[in-house]
Amino acid sequence: MPWNDNAGPGPWGSPPPGDDKNDGGRNKSDPGRRPSGPPGVPPPPIDVSELVERITERLRGTFGGPGRGKAIMLGAGAVVGLWLLTGAYVVQPNQQGVVTTFGAYSRTSNPGLRYHLPWPFEAVQRVPVTSIQTLDIGGTPGAEMPAERLMLTGDENIVDLSFTVQWRVSDAGKYVFNVREPNGVLKDVAESAMREVVGKTALTPILTNGRGQVEAQTRVLMQQVLDRYDIGIYIEGVRIQVANAPAPVVDAFRDVQRAAQNAQSAANVARGEAAQVIQQAKGYREQVVREASGDAARFNQVYDQYKLAPAVTRERLYIETMQRVLEKSNKVIVDNKGANAPVILPSDTFRPRTAVAPAAVAPAATDGVAR
Repeated sequence: MPWNDNAGPGPWGSPPPGDDKNDGGRNKSDPGRRPSGPPGVPPPPIDVSELVERITERLRGTFGGPGRGKAIMLGAGAVVGLWLLTGAYVVQPNQQGVVTTFGAYSRTSNPGLRYHLPWPFEAVQRVPVTSIQTLDIGGTPGAEMPAERLMLTGDENIVDLSFTVQWRVSDAGKYVFNVREPNGVLKDVAESAMREVVGKTALTPILTNGRGQVEAQTRVLMQQVLDRYDIGIYIEGVRIQVANAPAPVVDAFRDVQRAAQNAQSAANVARGEAAQVIQQAKGYREQVVREASGDAARFNQVYDQYKLAPAVTRERLYIETMQRVLEKSNKVIVDNKGANAPVILPSDTFRPRTAVAPAAVAPAATDGVAR
């Protein structure tokens, strides 16, 4: 009989009773054990329900019973719930939220309570879009002068100029993703635009009354460049803070400015005096015209009266004329009836008198009376 026949002893004899070493250390009563049978005979079927029950009992033993397993499941559910809640976020009224999915732009969210998939699937970056931000180019007044403040003007002079740019974000998605460093790009564009505008403008307007035009042209040029970059920034305004001549020649430029101001002041005074003379001439012309019109109207009235009574009108005109002639002159009345001697009057008789003088009496020989 062969040595591997289970029914007979092996080549070293029959195993002792109860020895299960030839069974792989498994107990014969183990339901999961598939007992071996004679060759050619199929093994008995496995009891699935009993196998599931044994596995369940082993799991319960591992987790300490059904109560502990339920607690673990509840804890895992709470952790998952908290993880899902991390996707809730709030966008403030002055902000827009830029949502990214695995680092790529996904959408832009408006103010309010919003939700995105939790990390690591999605993330959000909040960007202020209504706040006005400022960018200083050239430093602050009184600080050390950087090289960016010196600019070449259109008439080949150098101006020490610093300015401020007021801007805001118009599109949060473009601001975050279209340019790597939008603030650095904004500064470069601002300096380049200002240098271009200053390079087309003479020095005197920049130092005096041409700053407004320089600011407006710079803002328009900056916006055009930023729109081509599609950076999502809107320029609110440009304000020149300091515009002076370089330090070595600042005194000379101030003297020139004072001279120009004095010249402008003198020109204004001359124009004022000329305007005054013109107004006086216009007033005199109006006065003469009105007087002439009045004289003509009065002559017409006298003529109408003359046609009605010529003799009376001539007499009245004669009396009025003599009254106007003799009203303010010195008068001497001489009564020389029957006298043949000449009348001799004092030399100051017809001089202008400032006060009323007593009447002068002519010599008795002439019987004349002077007053």
